Amino acid sequence: MEAEYHGTACEKYEVLLEDLVNGELGGADASSLANHMKDCVGCRSAFKDAAASARLLRLGEPAPDPGPGFARMVMARIRTAEASAEPKSIWQPFISVAWKFAATAAMGLAVLITFDARGHQTQNTSEDAIVTRAADARDLVSADPSVQPRNADEVLMLMAEPNHGQQ
Repeated sequence: MEAEYHGTACEKYEVLLEDLVNGELGGADASSLANHMKDCVGCRSAFKDAAASARLLRLGEPAPDPGPGFARMVMARIRTAEASAEPKSIWQPFISVAWKFAATAAMGLAVLITFDARGHQTQNTSEDAIVTRAADARDLVSADPSVQPRNADEVLMLMAEPNHGQQ
């Protein structure tokens, strides 16, 4: 009776397949694996794949030995990468959007404050100029203290009078 094929070898026997392909498996393990492969399509298929892979690997040239510290360097890099990797949080996208919103709001506020400050500065300057001109006009028109100009137009009218400046 054949077992149903699942596309992979059985977990118990999968570790023994490579040793069998390389001829390093013997004794009870070899006979147990041989008996199992009679009934398991997945293990037979995995064995055929492993044997084909081993033949292909033998065709290629052997790679030079990377050296004694290779495994240690690779493991150190893996540990460094794992240590520096921050755990992903479900809130991370929201935090990112919140920081962008806060930065945008701060920039907008800075622009508004700058605009408002410039507007008050310009407004105060023009108001100061009018007050200064009105004070100068009062000094000029001090002949009749009962008549005080209310705006710049009245100052001009008083200055245009024919007897202006005559005491």
